[in-house]
Amino acid sequence: MDKAKKEAIMNARTFDELLDAEYGKTGTPEREKFDADAAAFCLAETLREERLRAGLTQEQLAERIGTKKTYISRLENGKADVQLNT
Repeated sequence: MDKAKKEAIMNARTFDELLDAEYGKTGTPEREKFDADAAAFCLAETLREERLRAGLTQEQLAERIGTKKTYISRLENGKADVQLNT
């Protein structure tokens, strides 16, 4: 990590400033990738939490929505993108 970036991180006063220093300003390719990855992570965690709250296994959820257990597993582990039809 270069000195300027480290200094910007250390001087950040808000979370947005920290994100800007670490991943670039909103709209840059690095920041867009971070934002997309963060959204996918949040969706995966929400899916897992709600599935567990409902007392369902991955296989049971897959059966209910007409997909395969492996797809649910891949979603929860961040290895697949959610399809709109799912």
